[in-house]
Amino acid sequence: QVQLVESGGGLVQAGGSLRLSCAASGRTISSYATGWFRQAPGKEREFVAAIGWSGITGYADSVKGRFTISRDNAKNTVYLQMNCLKPEDTAVYYCAADPSRNFVGGSTWSKYAIPYWGKGTLVTVSS
Repeated sequence: QVQLVESGGGLVQAGGSLRLSCAASGRTISSYATGWFRQAPGKEREFVAAIGWSGITGYADSVKGRFTISRDNAKNTVYLQMNCLKPEDTAVYYCAADPSRNFVGGSTWSKYAIPYWGKGTLVTVSS
């Protein structure tokens, strides 16, 4: 079992940057497919980015070219670098991990059946 703790959220102006961190404990994060989802008020939780066992990455079309997911195996941490932020990026961002199903790339990753989730960190982008 793995525990996930997100950090790095906050208030930023449009066009600014933030880096979110997802610190894992209990298991080695490199053996999990790990990703970020977000949920805005009144909306469903949606896929943002993910990284597979081999390091392959994928992004939602809405963030491609602006967000970068990465993993530091030594720190057992996954990051989400967010640049050129827009007001529509405002949401609670959740880290998720799945030890059974690898992420093999693409612009989506089903949130259903992902067993491990953090509690989220709030990102607010002002216009």
